Amino acid sequence: MKFTMIVVGLLGLFIAPGFANYNNYVNDDHNVAVSGQQSVSINNQHNVANVDNNNGWDSWNALWDYENSFAATRLFSKKSCIVHKMNRDVMPSLQDLDVLVKEEKGKEPGGPPRKELTYSINPTKVEDLNQFGTKIAGMCQGIPTYVAEEVPEPNQPLYSKKCYTANILWILRMSFCGTSVETF
Repeated sequence: MKFTMIVVGLLGLFIAPGFANYNNYVNDDHNVAVSGQQSVSINNQHNVANVDNNNGWDSWNALWDYENSFAATRLFSKKSCIVHKMNRDVMPSLQDLDVLVKEEKGKEPGGPPRKELTYSINPTKVEDLNQFGTKIAGMCQGIPTYVAEEVPEPNQPLYSKKCYTANILWILRMSFCGTSVETF
């Protein structure tokens, strides 16, 4: 019995590095003298990345499904989920994300994120989540879900007042903008 426990323990030590999980602290722009924590989990076997931003009421969770080319962000303060196509030209590949996260680990924020994306949220709720794959359907199940379309760069200033912004470890800034305050 002791031998089995030792083998299982050693096996865990060798397998654990294969599941990348990185914690970084992020500053909160809305609260004074408070910071949140952001973690990135990369699962190469399932071809997904999961980003958790734990910052009180401004917490959010993002799931990047590289297999289906969709991403979803669950905004806890808005009690909603936003789904969009992944822009492979701007969003890092799973392997590049792993490298970038390791580079950023333990660093203080050094200016604005390297890349930015802005999305316009369609005010119509999604009826069938399965069209985005089982991973995103599982994450957004039971909460209002909306589809967002990427806004081309020249039009981005038009959305500056009605947006919810999610920074991914100073690598990428994603802004989700509604057509009205009620939408989002």
